Amino acid sequence: MSAEVSAFPAEGGCDCRHVRYRMMTRPLYVHCCHCRWCQRETGASFALNAMIEADRVQLLSGEVELVDTPSDSGKGQKIARCPRCRIAVWSHYSGAGPSVNFMRVGTLDNPDLLPPDIHIYTSTKQPWVVLPEGANAVPEFYELNEHWPKESLERREILKAKQRKQ
Repeated sequence: MSAEVSAFPAEGGCDCRHVRYRMMTRPLYVHCCHCRWCQRETGASFALNAMIEADRVQLLSGEVELVDTPSDSGKGQKIARCPRCRIAVWSHYSGAGPSVNFMRVGTLDNPDLLPPDIHIYTSTKQPWVVLPEGANAVPEFYELNEHWPKESLERREILKAKQRKQ
C-alpha cells in the first residue's frame, strides 16, 4: 500500500484554488494507467489515480463541474473539473459510479504521498517510460483479489453492500 495511515487526512485542489478537498483516509489503491485513452485525456504519458470512497473525500471549498467524457469501455466517465481553471481533480468511472472517486494524485498538495501501487495497461505505455525495477505492473488490467491489500478488499465489500441498498 502506497501511503501510511498517519499521512491522512491529505488535502489538495485545483490550480486556481477555487476547488479544495480533503482525503480523510488513504485510498483503496493507486493506479498508474498507461492506456491510450488516459494518455489522450491527460495529454501526458499516463494518468495517476487514487481510488477512494467518495464519502471519504470532503469538498472544502468551491464546487466541481462534472463533464461527461468518452472512455475505451464505451460507458464513459464523469470528470470533476474546476469550473474556473478547468483542472480535473477526480473522476467517476461507470463501473463504480459516483460512490468511488478516482482522485488525480497530481492535485494533492503533496503528490509524493501516493506513488502507484500498480502500473496498468503497460502494453500501450510510451516506450521511453521506464518503470522502476520491481514495480507491480500488468499488460492490461488485473484481478483485484490478486493485488489489493486485505483492508482495501474489505472496504470494497462494504462499499458494494451500500450500493446494493441504494
